[in-house]
Amino acid sequence: MTSRPRDPYPDALRAGALLVVVFGHWMATLPRVDAGVLVDTDHLLAVWPLAGVMTWLVQVVPLFVFVSAAVSADGVARRLQAGGQAHWWAARALGLARPTVTYLAVLVALAAAALWTGGHLLGVFNQSLTIHLWFLLMLLTVQLLLPWCLRLDARFGLGAVVGFVAVAAALDLVRAGATSLDELRWLGRLTTERPAGIAWLNMLVVWLVPQQLGIAWKRGRFRGAGTGVGFLLLGAAWLALAMASGYPVAMVGVTLAGNNMLPPTLALLGVMWLQVGAVLALEPLARRALAGHVPVRAIAVLGALGMPLYLWHKLAELPAAWLGLRLGLPIDAGIPGEPGFWLGRACWIALCLAMVAPVIALVVRFELRRDRDVAGAERLSRIVAGGAALYAGLAAALVLGVWPGAPVGLACVALASWLLRQPKSMA
Repeated sequence: MTSRPRDPYPDALRAGALLVVVFGHWMATLPRVDAGVLVDTDHLLAVWPLAGVMTWLVQVVPLFVFVSAAVSADGVARRLQAGGQAHWWAARALGLARPTVTYLAVLVALAAAALWTGGHLLGVFNQSLTIHLWFLLMLLTVQLLLPWCLRLDARFGLGAVVGFVAVAAALDLVRAGATSLDELRWLGRLTTERPAGIAWLNMLVVWLVPQQLGIAWKRGRFRGAGTGVGFLLLGAAWLALAMASGYPVAMVGVTLAGNNMLPPTLALLGVMWLQVGAVLALEPLARRALAGHVPVRAIAVLGALGMPLYLWHKLAELPAAWLGLRLGLPIDAGIPGEPGFWLGRACWIALCLAMVAPVIALVVRFELRRDRDVAGAERLSRIVAGGAALYAGLAAALVLGVWPGAPVGLACVALASWLLRQPKSMA
């Protein structure tokens, strides 16, 4: 029995989303130099509010979740029939845990070296080198619930999407405490001004919306450029109403409150509608462009490099800053509107790109030498324990930064990697 050829369009979408995330992170990091010494970093959104509109384009996590669900739906459905969905998730979790062990081990080594030598660069980048691990936590969680979402789709179809949107809206309403039509008019402002409370549940609910929608797309419940235009119009109207009600413009969080990410709000769904609309509207043109062998091969390479690039691209900022200082390049170019700002951004991104290439080459070379014939654990007790250790390790590194988060995270994620493997005696 011959396997069906892999559809390049979803893979191209995921690769494109990954590149947008990487370049978006580099663009947002603003090094601050004083007397030839890197003293701090700013975030572009913190110094240029108009950049909030740009996040409607660079906040592509909904797109990644949407496409990942579509790509995984058939495989998970087969696992459901065979009763092996827990093993599937264990394999996916192991696929994230193993390279994360390498990343955290390097961070621990760098932290030890910085403590020994008194280096200050690592301290400047401390939190930013682990903040992107939030995505792994979110992805693990929504993929854990993918079998349940498949059952919801089989029973309710697009009604399951509507249900998740309704729950997300209800949680925002409770957070806002709106009790009248006049207060409802300012739902966004009231929501983001108040503590999240029960609306922290939207950290899960909102991210399940693109997953449920991706399953529905895979199942053919909607398709076509015309439907895509409809989604684009819905997204534009949704965002217009969200902004009018006082939701923040930015779809990326800089602080722990007053944004659309912590926790996600209804406004973030507007970006998701736009992205799904673009996927459908551009599909005919994109498939024609992907018909050749060269684009497919390039996408395959990007797909293979996806996890290493996501994990290590932030670390590239460390040698980029060091090299920029040594060469006297304008990596600190002030704020938008000041002379040379965009030239400084170009220099910074070029340095990051130059530094990430050898890092990725070394990482891939190392990972390819490791034993790759290890499946996910099959015993439920090992999967549960391994999953708990993985969540704990990622959370520790995310919250505590390189020091002391990386050592704690490394211990937990290494334990998770061991637990999530299928013992060789059982293989």
